[in-house]
Amino acid sequence: MKKINAIIHSTGMYAPERVVPNSYFDALLGEDVSSWLEENVHIYERRWCNEDQSTADLCIEAAREALERGNVKPEEIDLLVISTDTPEYVSPSTASKVQFLMGMTNAGTFDLNTACAGFVTALDLGAKYIRSDENYKTVMVIGAYAMSKYLNMSDKKTVTLFADGAGAVILKAEETQDRGFLGSQLITKGEYYGHMGIYGGGTFQPINKEMVENKDHLLKFVTKFPKELNPEMWSMMARTLNERLGLNPQDVDQYFMTQININSIWETMDKLGVSRDKAPTVMQKYGYTGSACIPFALHQTILKGEIKRGDLLYFIGSGGGLAFASAAFRY
Repeated sequence: MKKINAIIHSTGMYAPERVVPNSYFDALLGEDVSSWLEENVHIYERRWCNEDQSTADLCIEAAREALERGNVKPEEIDLLVISTDTPEYVSPSTASKVQFLMGMTNAGTFDLNTACAGFVTALDLGAKYIRSDENYKTVMVIGAYAMSKYLNMSDKKTVTLFADGAGAVILKAEETQDRGFLGSQLITKGEYYGHMGIYGGGTFQPINKEMVENKDHLLKFVTKFPKELNPEMWSMMARTLNERLGLNPQDVDQYFMTQININSIWETMDKLGVSRDKAPTVMQKYGYTGSACIPFALHQTILKGEIKRGDLLYFIGSGGGLAFASAAFRY
């Protein structure tokens, strides 16, 4: 007897129209940062919101494309989960605004914040709603990032890397044993919570005049992360999925990983003994888009025709906190 599983039905993405090349930062900071960005992280340009664009605007455009590509009506969405650490407001949720503006009248909503691990966490959660409750047949998951709103324009450690965008995936319930969600893992190393983040504006440090003057309400790196941490964690999580599913690294058709540093991705693939070509990257054109980067890479790879039905996909994300999430799907 076939069981209900959550399958990846359609995808969509949106990047703002404003293109910011590396040369912009050479002029802004008065030094050559292009060479380091291109050689070490493979970022050549990124997209930033216009002044009148917000996280919800990005989500709406990505959602619209996923609906159109999947031939899904807004009222068919049963649940909308938005993963973001750059929300529309402190309260209420970004998802509630997007639900209303998109006409998703039958969708329950909530936001999820595990920083840049958020999209994979939300993907995992959306799949489990479908598998565990027959009332959820169509779930939209969006990873969104508008970090340009929180950048210190004089801080070269952050201003050159971060960018904006949103990526959407529609999950649908299907009676199948051949496709869909296969497994996942969530890990947090909370000892790193103070290394990087936006620490002003919450209840611990409400925004005040002094904080704004010192730019303490903006994104900042406080302490450098060990450079080996992501490759070690990502390769370990991939191996854990393999063990649980009775697979080996070569069985996976595509690995989608957080797109902040191409060397971390390559090192992970080398640790797994798998060709680097199996890890699609998009940071070259879009910069680092946090929760949006993995659905960006997925969508772009689908558009190129490099994923076919039946392919095995691993999603592995990490973000401030320090949170890690993995999920396996048979496309």
